[in-house]
Amino acid sequence: MPKKFVGENSKATVARARKEAAKTEKIEKVEKAKEDAYWADDDKHVQRKQQRKAEQEGKRQEVLERKNALKQAYEQEMNQLAASSSAGKAKPPAASQKVTQAAIQAKKEAEEKQRMEEQKQKELEAKKIEVPIEDIEVNINRVNLDSNVAETVDEAITVLSGSAATPTDRHPEKRLKAAYTAFEDARLPQLKKDHPTFRLSQLKQLLKKEWQKSPDNPLNQKIMNIIN
Repeated sequence: MPKKFVGENSKATVARARKEAAKTEKIEKVEKAKEDAYWADDDKHVQRKQQRKAEQEGKRQEVLERKNALKQAYEQEMNQLAASSSAGKAKPPAASQKVTQAAIQAKKEAEEKQRMEEQKQKELEAKKIEVPIEDIEVNINRVNLDSNVAETVDEAITVLSGSAATPTDRHPEKRLKAAYTAFEDARLPQLKKDHPTFRLSQLKQLLKKEWQKSPDNPLNQKIMNIIN
């Protein structure tokens, strides 16, 4: 006797179908969330790149605008100079007037600085010890210390540096050079501060002028002793 065919339970089928549908929906949600997260992260990078690009473009435009403004001011200045040379009556544009006034002001400041430098130099020279030339000539010709009469340049150096035959006085030129070196080390830094625009050669010229009249100069010390 054949088996009786048993039909499938419709409720079980519906339940299984719902379960499968729920599982499928859950998987789809997870995948969609992953995809959304991926694209959201990529959007952040894109936004950063676009922002950096926009900032760079803004800076580039700013530089170009400044260049164009300077170029226009220069062209206006040149046009104004050309018009002034030909007509002599044309009124300069406002931008050109600003550029011209700035140049005039800069020139005035440079001239004032130069004037102050010259005034400072005059004040320094006024403070230096001045020995009358006639007194020096008279006394140099009559140098007579401890019965030593100087008739030549070498003898004058010897007499002025002291005639005692001590070890330190046997080489007056070395003592003179050492005194100048010490004077240079002491004065050169201050001269650089007082004259920041001067070259080293100019500073050394000023230094030599000061040395010739400085009381630290051994020759001046001897001359002052002779005069006094």
